[in-house]
Amino acid sequence: MKNLIAGNWKMNGSMEAALDLAKNIVSGIQENPDLLKNNDFLVCPPYLHLAPVQTELTSAISLGSQDCSPFDKGAYTGDVSAAMLKDMNCDYVILGHSERRQYYRESDMLIKQKATMALEQGLIAIICVGETEQQREQGIEQDVVRTQLIGSIPEGASADTIVIAYEPVWAIGTGKVATVEDIRVMHAFIRNELKDLAKTSNKLRILYGGSVKPSNAAEIFAAENVNGALIGGASLQAHDFLGIADAS
Repeated sequence: MKNLIAGNWKMNGSMEAALDLAKNIVSGIQENPDLLKNNDFLVCPPYLHLAPVQTELTSAISLGSQDCSPFDKGAYTGDVSAAMLKDMNCDYVILGHSERRQYYRESDMLIKQKATMALEQGLIAIICVGETEQQREQGIEQDVVRTQLIGSIPEGASADTIVIAYEPVWAIGTGKVATVEDIRVMHAFIRNELKDLAKTSNKLRILYGGSVKPSNAAEIFAAENVNGALIGGASLQAHDFLGIADAS
């Protein structure tokens, strides 16, 4: 399967910056079409930039959101539904990112509700899981990730409807990176757990997220069961984003 190279732009950039970034990614792929041999591309701008960014993208790059509501419609001030995202031509939605779990105390149950809404609208849900540094030091990282997988994956999920992103919380935006062996072991564990949680689990993509950059991408992608990357800071520079893809 192709690797999924997913850019999570988080809450960054002006409208002008978002459009420039999209244009630079598009032109970079056009200049190096071999990038498409091994990779699928996805960008996830902030809500307000989805529509304008979409106008700059080619069919080679999918559009995604960074979150969605657990409700389909109604009096939920500030929420954006999965149906609205579909109307904006989104293909993917990131759910359960560690920053949502940490700052907004999102539970596995809530993430599962959001994922259910996403799947009903034909969106592919990127469900994020991962342990804190303290949990890894305690040796319970697999227990934590198992609980998150069981609690967050909706009924009827398959390789066509969900992607899993493993993001060790202690490696996000810190410059720290899990060792290749840490990544290999956890991705193998996740692959095995998915057998009971999703159809066609052997074809389900498992991304790594956590300070991925061009200089370390090749060794990360070389690990078994790593099927792409969920990229934060490095996705804000087209050169770095495409450099990561070039390493796959």
